[in-house]
Amino acid sequence: MNVSVIGAGSWGTAVAMIAAGNAPTVLWARRSELAAQIDREHENRTYLPGVALPETLRATASLAEACEGADVVVLGVPSHGLRAVLEEAAPMIGLRVAVVSLAKGIEQGTLARMTEVACAVLDGHDPKCVGVLTGPNLAREVAAGQPTASVVAMTDEFVAQQLQQLFFSPSFRVYTNPDVVGCEMAGALKNVLAIGAGIADGLGYGDNTKAALMTRGLAELARLGIAMGGDPLTFAGLAGMGDLIATCSSPQSRNRHVGVELGKGRALADIVSEMNMVAEGVKTTAAVLELATRHGVEMPLASFVGRVLNEGARPADLVPELMLRKAKPEFHGMR
Repeated sequence: MNVSVIGAGSWGTAVAMIAAGNAPTVLWARRSELAAQIDREHENRTYLPGVALPETLRATASLAEACEGADVVVLGVPSHGLRAVLEEAAPMIGLRVAVVSLAKGIEQGTLARMTEVACAVLDGHDPKCVGVLTGPNLAREVAAGQPTASVVAMTDEFVAQQLQQLFFSPSFRVYTNPDVVGCEMAGALKNVLAIGAGIADGLGYGDNTKAALMTRGLAELARLGIAMGGDPLTFAGLAGMGDLIATCSSPQSRNRHVGVELGKGRALADIVSEMNMVAEGVKTTAAVLELATRHGVEMPLASFVGRVLNEGARPADLVPELMLRKAKPEFHGMR
């Protein structure tokens, strides 16, 4: 099984490390100098500095070289750039090649999930072979070999089991799940909520606030995910609750970092300009709120984040409004 990982950011590189332990793997980097540096030094000094990469892992800046002959193509580019990169790579990807998305976002404008984008671009490709790898997987911890678990979601059970073995390692335990929609939506939605959790930290609130926000955020996440066809059990698992906990709690979380700085009163443009990696929740929030409107789902926490990101609202001004909403039963709308 030959593997191509498209995107040499921190998470793409970490996944390439894992795959290289089980199969011949090529990592594509957009910048030729980064590809050459990875190939020469076996380290991604831009996105995973200090982490030794397997000598068996090859890197290239040529999409053709990366994709030709691949049995598995892993898409590790951000959601806003996935369509363009995949359109360029499409002629080299066979119709039965397994395609796995790592991006946790929604395409702006189309409101498409990343697997929907992949199926639209890869005309004639078997949709059962298109899925996601997702879970509480902070790239640096995975690359350091710290124990964690993840989910590969694909409707073709046989292909899912093959991918499970491909990504399995002594420190990276992989489960299968046929619920592509639920796993994908959980990954996108938790980034929006992580910005909200970061805002709470930036405002100086404590653990009670964080626990309440994460729990009610999970309820929002599940409401929209179920309305879109996801399995309710998915949102209580690694792709839902697990990823939400990691992203809302960790200082390594890019989305939480954005929220922390917003809570401190900094401007979004200044925060984003200082980051060399993408915080998916920044672009995804507006798309999530459009989906919520389309499906008639109430998402007060996501709406709070949207007003801060896209309307310039001051977080502290919105907290009383959020807290004084009409009192309701805890599981209103969940049954």
